[in-house]
Amino acid sequence: MHDQPLYIGLSSSQAEASRQQHGPNLLEKQKLSGPLSTLKALAAEPMLLLLVAAAAIYFLMGSTQEAVIMLVAIALVAAISIVQEGRTRRALISLENFTSPAYRVLRDQSWTSLKSEALVTGDVVELVEGYLVPADGIILSADDFSVNESILTGESMPVYKLANDPSEKLFAGTQVTSGQAICRITAVGNGTRLAEIGSSIASIQPAKSALQIQIGRLVRDMAMVGGVIFIAVWAIRFIRSGDLPGSLLGALTLAMSILPEEIPVALATFMALGAYRLMKQGIVVKRMETVEALGSATVICTDKTGTLTENTMSLSGMFVLDGRELITDFSSLPPNAVQLLYHAALASEINPFDPMEAELHRVFEAKSSNRLSAYNGLTMLLGYPLEGKPPMMTHIWQNKDDQHIIAVKGAPEALINASPLSPEDRAALLSAIDRFTSNGFRVLAVGKSDFQGTDFPENQLSLPFQTLGLVAFYDPPKAGMAQVLDAFYQAGVQVKILTGDNPVTTAYIARQIGLRHADSVTTGEQIMALDDEGLLKEVGKATIFARMFPQAKLRVIRALKARGEIVAMTGDGVNDGPALKAADIGIAMGRKGTEIARQASALILLNDDLGGMVTAIESGRRIYVNLRNAIRYIVAIHTPLILLVFLPLALNWVYPVIFDPVHIIFFELIMGPTCSVVYENEPARKGLLKEKPRPVTARLFGLRELTGSLLQGATIAAFLVLVYFVGVKSGQSENATRAMIFIGMISANIALTVTNRSRGALVSLFQQRNKLVFYALAMTIVLTVLIFRIPSVAELFRLSAIDSPKMLFSAGCGLVSVLVFEISKQLARILRKSGSPG
Repeated sequence: MHDQPLYIGLSSSQAEASRQQHGPNLLEKQKLSGPLSTLKALAAEPMLLLLVAAAAIYFLMGSTQEAVIMLVAIALVAAISIVQEGRTRRALISLENFTSPAYRVLRDQSWTSLKSEALVTGDVVELVEGYLVPADGIILSADDFSVNESILTGESMPVYKLANDPSEKLFAGTQVTSGQAICRITAVGNGTRLAEIGSSIASIQPAKSALQIQIGRLVRDMAMVGGVIFIAVWAIRFIRSGDLPGSLLGALTLAMSILPEEIPVALATFMALGAYRLMKQGIVVKRMETVEALGSATVICTDKTGTLTENTMSLSGMFVLDGRELITDFSSLPPNAVQLLYHAALASEINPFDPMEAELHRVFEAKSSNRLSAYNGLTMLLGYPLEGKPPMMTHIWQNKDDQHIIAVKGAPEALINASPLSPEDRAALLSAIDRFTSNGFRVLAVGKSDFQGTDFPENQLSLPFQTLGLVAFYDPPKAGMAQVLDAFYQAGVQVKILTGDNPVTTAYIARQIGLRHADSVTTGEQIMALDDEGLLKEVGKATIFARMFPQAKLRVIRALKARGEIVAMTGDGVNDGPALKAADIGIAMGRKGTEIARQASALILLNDDLGGMVTAIESGRRIYVNLRNAIRYIVAIHTPLILLVFLPLALNWVYPVIFDPVHIIFFELIMGPTCSVVYENEPARKGLLKEKPRPVTARLFGLRELTGSLLQGATIAAFLVLVYFVGVKSGQSENATRAMIFIGMISANIALTVTNRSRGALVSLFQQRNKLVFYALAMTIVLTVLIFRIPSVAELFRLSAIDSPKMLFSAGCGLVSVLVFEISKQLARILRKSGSPG
């Protein structure tokens, strides 16, 4: 607020001492899990429990070597989980650091910027419109300062605060709705009033997203099927052999092959790493479920100023009612024009957040005779906040002679309606407004009041106003905005403008940037006058919503959602919070946005670049497609494992035990990273952004996908059963037959990893660059070779060396089992296209 400190802040040593005494400015909350908490969570994981059970059975059977291997497997699973959890945790920490607000703080007698958590008791902090109050405190100075304390009181009306009043306390978590203030912090973190209700807030668990629910059901259903088969296999094997530990071991092996533990891990990894990738592109995702919603967005509601335009707000024109003079040349201004600027500056905040107010201060100081600020030598007595439909604001000042200067500015309609004007003056003002707005200028009316006395009314509209004239600003469209809108349209996303600006000005800018149906305009007042049925029709056809206010914005967003649209909305102001929260994807601006808007949003564009939403939508679609492909892979690769464990036991084949727990663990160790890390790294397929948005009701993994994956897995199993019978018929030993099936399974997994990356043509897979695929496959091949080449390991896996022809036959069967299914899919796709009309 001030370049030269007028207050005494803390020194660095005092701040550290205060931190030691009163603690950090952090509320008690659930911390992001570290290695120990990850291990604690792992202890309840079904797969780990199965491994522990297998190890215990091996010990009871006297198979110490196998038991030790199970313990090593437990350590490997834990290590992989810790590494993967660490990667996710680092991504989330980075996101949290990006979204943590910064404040101007007086330290060592100079103003510096510090994160909220770095503040301590005794700090002197500047608060401005749009910020959250970071800690409890008292006010040292205030200028038109009000806060929303609804988080504590439930009362949504702003509360005005005065300086040096012991009863005027500030509380952490409340929102600055107008003005600015300097405060001194009196309590931080768990010592604040907010901390008293913090425990109840922390106990509220966030609702699961649609995707989490779908995946939870899929995993639950597979686990239930696994449980039934587990009991059946245990009973069959025990009846036949009477061997309780052995039958339990076989049933546990089957249970391990069925359990799709990779699916929830893949979901968490995809969402966290997807959000981290977006953050590196200047797009901060605050809520993970936003990532899945991005690909379904059908409408984006954007504001105009600073999003579609540069937000430069250069003063480009004035209309002085006294003399009815329209001015566009500012090189030499007449006295009545300087007076107009003077009142416009006095009706603005001293340290403005709004670029128009900053421009008014700059131009007045440049044109005034003494080059001083408008408020030099004045004291503000009262400030009426920006309010009304359309809005206006008033400031009351007092000079050294105790005379009052009352200045007002706001929407031209508001001030014109509040002022007594002759028909000629009204016509002149409306003509000037039309001339400015038709050229894309944003127009404010400026006036004054000659109210006498000190008993000021509660409502500014009760003051007798006199309109002095108009000020007009030009804010040019951002470069490349036409291309951004075209990208939205190609992606099947409608674009609508919601702005507080004049309809004519907005339509002019809209036509410049290529907004479709730019002549379909409605206003906030018209929106509020419609009934629900009429509103649903209006929001469907209108593309420009001008002179909007918070209630009207909220009504438009709700109506669009009622029409079945998935709505993304940009907002930057204090009053945008409700609409941002109501939207499916609330988007705040990182530079011009207020802290309140950023807190209410689900996504932040750090560079205020709407083009980032094009990137975000493509990323959301890419993540969804890759996650679906990963689940297809998981189900398909689990199917032959299940069948090859179950069928030999159930049908009492010559070699009834093909795979032991050690084999299942090996497959799990190569499948886990493949589905969660490799598939997540897959680039977006060509033309993905030009596809229609995915319906939000669409299932990630419906009956069609499940049937296809099961058929794919069954095809692999059929070829591996062929390998089994070839091995048996050729007189191969149990270990040699197992080796043939093991090699076939590995080669099938390699082929499946590559082909399931896409549902398109096979040739397109080799055009998509994903280095992690080749690293994962190379590691699989190396580990497989080592298993066969190291005798003790081969013995542990119960595998025997086989000759080259049988090795090639086994590997070929694995590859062909996948290729046959893929080729059949391609042929079916070609037949469908050739059979379709047109």
